[in-house]
Amino acid sequence: MDASGDFFLQLLSCQHDDPSQFKILLSVLYRKKAGNARALTVSRFSARIKQMSKGAKTMKKSVLQAYARLIVRCGVNVQPGQEVMIHAGLDQPEFVELVVKEAYAAKAKKVIVEWSYQPLEKLHLRHQSLKTLGTVASWERERQEHMCQVLPARIYLESDDPDGLKGMNLNKAAKARQLRYPILKPYRDRRENRDQWCIAAVPGKKWAKKVFPGLRTGTAVERLWQAILSASRVTEDPIAAWEAHNADLKARCDYLNGLRIHALHYKADNGTDLTVEMIPQAIWCGGREDSLQGISFNPNIPSEECFISPMRGKAEGVVHATKPLSYQGQLIEDFWFRFENGRVAESGARRGEELLKTMVAMDEGAACLGECALVPQHSPIAEMGFLFYNTLFDENAACHLALGCGFADTIANFRNRSLEECRELGVNDSMIHEDFMIGCDSMDIDAICEDGKTLPIFRGGNWAF
Repeated sequence: MDASGDFFLQLLSCQHDDPSQFKILLSVLYRKKAGNARALTVSRFSARIKQMSKGAKTMKKSVLQAYARLIVRCGVNVQPGQEVMIHAGLDQPEFVELVVKEAYAAKAKKVIVEWSYQPLEKLHLRHQSLKTLGTVASWERERQEHMCQVLPARIYLESDDPDGLKGMNLNKAAKARQLRYPILKPYRDRRENRDQWCIAAVPGKKWAKKVFPGLRTGTAVERLWQAILSASRVTEDPIAAWEAHNADLKARCDYLNGLRIHALHYKADNGTDLTVEMIPQAIWCGGREDSLQGISFNPNIPSEECFISPMRGKAEGVVHATKPLSYQGQLIEDFWFRFENGRVAESGARRGEELLKTMVAMDEGAACLGECALVPQHSPIAEMGFLFYNTLFDENAACHLALGCGFADTIANFRNRSLEECRELGVNDSMIHEDFMIGCDSMDIDAICEDGKTLPIFRGGNWAF
């Protein structure tokens, strides 16, 4: 068999769901001298490529439609006549279109898409004055008031480059946010627990290359799509898969709530030795939540965590992060905190230390914990074996804590309490909520219960029950 015949065998052996393999081999084949019959033979294989490419795209579109439907139906659970707001980057406009179609299929009254683009954010920050950046225009206030009145279902599709805002003026960005926050906070508080929201993800090119630096851009995006869909349980019946998953998370939360935990003690070989006290009225939550309007929704797709809001000002010891944190479009790596009297008293980082200190100093509550979350090392996302450089995914691959704002809906009977009452009980308040991962294979977590007993919760990074 001649060289061209060898290439034909390789073409036949290519996977049907990866037409790029056909194209690469064909480009080589065109450079071979296979005689006068070459053009006709290659033409026949080109036709086959087009047919298989069409089949692959059709299959992929059906999977993406299922993902869009999951976000709309199970994520925010759009109600008939409800408005929908979608926040997305410019990376996957075709998928955003699918989400819009699904929202209208769920009888949404109106769908609004707000686009973002990191290079423009950097330009605005560079060229606008601090006064301009920190001003909340009248039309922004009117939009916030509209959101408080109509309570739209909010969908956030993350795709940002983890390093996309590298090099920006940190102090200017922080001060602008601090100027805007007092004006926007009352609107946020009015919506608290009243509306549905969901954070999901689509692959951006630069994000994909960060995760898979050794792959070509197109292949990296495809690999990241596969990882996102797998982590999000986009199976033959994604909604049924999420029903089962939510039931499992609820069972674990019910067990934890039955222990009546007073404090958690974290200890690991990397130097972590931290004790965090709980709010007596707080409960463990995970997966599906219910708004004050009585509408069920899943705020994170994916989600593997059981979480709780700890007592503000009650944390002592040292904790080391085990994964990088992407904050404000920049990476912070190999960092740690020392807590004293419930606040960050000292911190350090190999990369991004200035950004870390800026984050902790954003406001009074930024140096206190707002969340403790338990995620086993053998979670589906952890077992993928790579970093996503995105909190939505990396926080669901390891136990984590969060600095900043806590969750009022982790207080038992929160429906009959005001937001102010929940905060008086010990739920932290802040303009930030930043998760950072602390789980590792040596992580042991003990529950110190109200009756004085100490029970194992995690051993070797995984559930002990």
